[in-house]
Amino acid sequence: MKQFFKFVLASMVGSLVISVLIILFVFIFIGGLIATAGSDKTADVSPNSVLQLKFNYPISERTPNNPLSALSFLGVDGDKAVGLNDILANIKKAKTDPNIKGIFLDESSMSAGQATVEEIRNALINFKKSGKFVIAYSEVYTQSFYYLASVADKVYVNPKGIFEFKGFSSQVTFLKGALDKLGIDAQIIKVGTYKSAVEPFFLTKMSDANRLQVNSYLGSLYDHFLTGISESRKIRKDSLFNIANDLKIRLPEDALRYKLVDGLKYKDEILDELKKRCGTSPKSDLKSVELSDYTSGESTSDDKNETSGNQIAVVYASGDIVGGEGDDHSIGSERISKALRQAREDDKVKAVVLRINSPGGSSLASDVIWREVALTKKVKPIIVSMGDLAASGGYYIACAADSIIAEPNTITGSIGIFAVLPNMQKFFNDKLGVTFDGVKTGKFADLGETSRPLTPEEKAILQNQVNQGYDWFTKAVADGRHKTQAYVNSIGQGRVWTGTQAVQNGLVDRLGNINDAVKSAARMAHLKKYKLAAYPEQKSFLNKFGLGMNAEIRAHFMKSELGDNFKYYEQIKSVTQLMRTPQARIPYDIEIN
Repeated sequence: MKQFFKFVLASMVGSLVISVLIILFVFIFIGGLIATAGSDKTADVSPNSVLQLKFNYPISERTPNNPLSALSFLGVDGDKAVGLNDILANIKKAKTDPNIKGIFLDESSMSAGQATVEEIRNALINFKKSGKFVIAYSEVYTQSFYYLASVADKVYVNPKGIFEFKGFSSQVTFLKGALDKLGIDAQIIKVGTYKSAVEPFFLTKMSDANRLQVNSYLGSLYDHFLTGISESRKIRKDSLFNIANDLKIRLPEDALRYKLVDGLKYKDEILDELKKRCGTSPKSDLKSVELSDYTSGESTSDDKNETSGNQIAVVYASGDIVGGEGDDHSIGSERISKALRQAREDDKVKAVVLRINSPGGSSLASDVIWREVALTKKVKPIIVSMGDLAASGGYYIACAADSIIAEPNTITGSIGIFAVLPNMQKFFNDKLGVTFDGVKTGKFADLGETSRPLTPEEKAILQNQVNQGYDWFTKAVADGRHKTQAYVNSIGQGRVWTGTQAVQNGLVDRLGNINDAVKSAARMAHLKKYKLAAYPEQKSFLNKFGLGMNAEIRAHFMKSELGDNFKYYEQIKSVTQLMRTPQARIPYDIEIN
């Protein structure tokens, strides 16, 4: 009994300590918010400075409201992630800022999709028109960062560094063997020859149709990659192909020999060159400003005028498409629908740009958002700007717009529907020794139970529902794109396309970036002066506190602990989502290495 009371007392003390720490955490956090609430985010920039761009974090569409950023002084979160909106705005501002002499691309891994890298790359090309310099340096060049850095006036690599230039590859993880060992049978219901999102559940390798489509879009992406580097570095594209194909770049000296870089230098030598270009004394410190301290808001249009009463709404739809509210990392059908309604009903908003970066998700949630896009189109112009992904459900919510603009390396299409229902009878019976029994009042009352296989009649019912969903999907695309449903079916079937290919087959109107979409919306609304309004409103700390805040903090620390392996955790979590409702989703998670 004495030991019992000691244990209880220790537990009570431990709980009290944890509670006190949580309260202290909250007070410090709120104090930090209050202290910084009225501060100006834009840093004072000294004359003859360089803007330092360092991309070692996942780049989101918008700069996030990081709930831990106020605690950076405690070392909890030292990194300040800047969204694509502010990255583009800052580069644009630096172009005309007399205090900024050039841009320094420094040690970046580019944890971003190819279309995101493309937008930043094009912004740098535009920046160079000012006559200012761009210098790139890294100890390790990934192919994504080199594609970005190749537009620089000078590209340098550390003499003992690593330079990756080997071509593209894409790998799929197949789960059938593991499911077989566990005694789990994935029951597949789908429409689309190329709808290969379900292949990992019932195959051990890629189907011929999937291999065909991956070869097609991977080849298109790689051709664009080589073309861009060829134009920037003045090297023939076929020469670049051979360099990569034979893995001729094995040491930094090889990169210099084949003119992919301009020199082998250490960091101190780079800093000396930057000082010289800025007219700074070699003995003085280099004057620089980091991207996170150079924020200039969400302006991405040359035509923005702060005094105008007219607005163009930019509605950000980023992440998996789900029912309900969602959050800043997912597309909740209720939240995005509300944002579209607000923009549609606001008389100050003259046009809408729907920015999509999504692999798709719930087919029902996609249809809910599609309806709001169609209604908006009846009232005012709505233009879609596609980011890295606008596939399956991501394309569904785009197809009703007046016009669709994508980057050449956007992944889109994947017009198809699927559902996965696991049969876990053998797992429960043979692996766990668990059995089930019960009663029901109707023949199909237990339809969807995972403890038994589907009957042929039940599978036919579910297949018919998925077929109906595909028919709705293709009809929506046909109506929105002014095509026949038969034609949409011929380029549909779940097949994935790049932005370049999608322009050719009519799924996309033209190639361009979000700034092009804004300009297109302004032209359609006959606006010369306007300002941008971002939707939906990002959730603040006080919005999040008590509403999933604990989950967000846990996810933050888990991401910090797992690093690059965090993506596998997310993939496992997404498997459970695939098994709930019919999905309009891209095949697996496309990752280009």
